[in-house]
Amino acid sequence: MNPVLESIKLVIKKSRHVKINQENLKQTCSKLNSQDVKYSMEKSPFDLSILNPQERLNFIFIFNSINFCYWGEPKWTVKYQGKQYDGAWGIIACLLKAIDKEIPILNAEYLATLTREELQKILESNVTIPLFNDRLRILKENGEILTRKYNGRFSCVIKRANNDAINLLDILTTDFPSFNDFAFYDGQKVLFHKRAQLAIADVYRSFKGRGYGNLKNVDKLTAFADYKLPQILRKLGILKYSRELAYKIDNKIQIPAGSKEEIEIRANTIYAVELMKKELKTKIPNITSIDIDSYLWLLGQKKSPTDKPYHRTLTIFY
Repeated sequence: MNPVLESIKLVIKKSRHVKINQENLKQTCSKLNSQDVKYSMEKSPFDLSILNPQERLNFIFIFNSINFCYWGEPKWTVKYQGKQYDGAWGIIACLLKAIDKEIPILNAEYLATLTREELQKILESNVTIPLFNDRLRILKENGEILTRKYNGRFSCVIKRANNDAINLLDILTTDFPSFNDFAFYDGQKVLFHKRAQLAIADVYRSFKGRGYGNLKNVDKLTAFADYKLPQILRKLGILKYSRELAYKIDNKIQIPAGSKEEIEIRANTIYAVELMKKELKTKIPNITSIDIDSYLWLLGQKKSPTDKPYHRTLTIFY
């Protein structure tokens, strides 16, 4: 069993700032059909299949190592091949641009000795990306660990996990500290493991469940608790916020990392997706939490002038 699900039970039970509207959840599920479920990376403007399997695995690992916290004023954006990108697509663009320039960004030994100046060039944009120093530290740390313990190859991590998604989750969150995404709620440790689970899902989807992507227990992964999922779940009327929390989010007041409000947003996001999965099983028997996550994330990419803001938390975890 995925330990994330067990750990959020207390939060769901005691949640005061965030509630789940079951009726709206069921209405949303009634409109969702199997053809609506798309993999988010299939909608990416970039084709990672141009990389050989070993390169692609390291790319997925490195991307997910620094795939977090893009919000700010002005928003961090990068230019690549004549187009502007931000968020996750922006990081992918930066990594691809580095590869185009023959910067060995996929080499773990290179990452282990990465300098501030080198990363500044790789992530060059209109403004300095939020939490730049954390990204530098994580890339160096993950490069060093990957080199020392896994011969510099993420494929060796997958092999160590015996192609099991839950084993892989345990290795990522144990051997690579920056993937160990947790908080404490009333003294109890609550696990989220957003980036670690997303990395595993990306491997599975990128390789279409074959070869390196032939992972057991992918159906045990939960949703990836970030900014965009709770935003779209709120828009759908599935997540309901207290008046105080809604005021903070709508006025772009920061929600501290590890606060009860932030933990409740993330825990209820995961639980709402689990409830959606249960509701959808009758008409889409093979649906997984990562399928629903992808559907919701892509839905959240369709912007509307009436959209309310997402919650703002400075964190390396999402």
